Amino acid sequence: MSFKYRRLDKDDAAVLLVDHQSGLCNLVQDFSPDDFTNNVMALADAAKYFKLPTILTTSFEDGPNGPLLPELTAMFPEAPYIARPGNINAWDNEDFVKAVKATGRKQLIIAGVVTEVCVAFPALSAIEEGYEVFVVADASGTFNATTREAAWLRMQAAGVQMMTWFGVACELHRDWRNDVEGLGALFAKHLPTYKNLMTSYSATQKR
Repeated sequence: MSFKYRRLDKDDAAVLLVDHQSGLCNLVQDFSPDDFTNNVMALADAAKYFKLPTILTTSFEDGPNGPLLPELTAMFPEAPYIARPGNINAWDNEDFVKAVKATGRKQLIIAGVVTEVCVAFPALSAIEEGYEVFVVADASGTFNATTREAAWLRMQAAGVQMMTWFGVACELHRDWRNDVEGLGALFAKHLPTYKNLMTSYSATQKR
């Protein structure tokens, strides 16, 4: 079977941010708290930059899982917000699936907490229904490397494509000439080394 490279398309992609809740984020041990928060917000900034439909969802937020990270609520005040009363798999929630289908997009970019449950379950369910699924590995967190690897292997075996927020942004952008300053500013905000690169670039443009 020949391979076909199907790139992320900003006109056919939607972002699903699943269970980035204050309680659940305490369980994330495969990234440092600062790095993980930075990665999640980098993906969120990319979603805003490319004007991608974005859906927020939480699970049992009145319980120990806690509320959605306030930074995400503030960034997407108009986005569909599905507070699931108890469904562990977001795809089991009718309102969530309706919100996904309402985007009209067939490429789903998914990130969440924890990787082997809140990310893997809806990712596998979406694959089963014919969506192309791209999981953002560094904006999804879990207990340790073992559980993370098990989740990645399970999803990959089903056809989920594993990416990072930086890879997602680059594939959506396609060509630097589309907007050097805009994409560079997004990268510089979340990657200190990239900020140095953009500073050097800006200096050369002023000569």
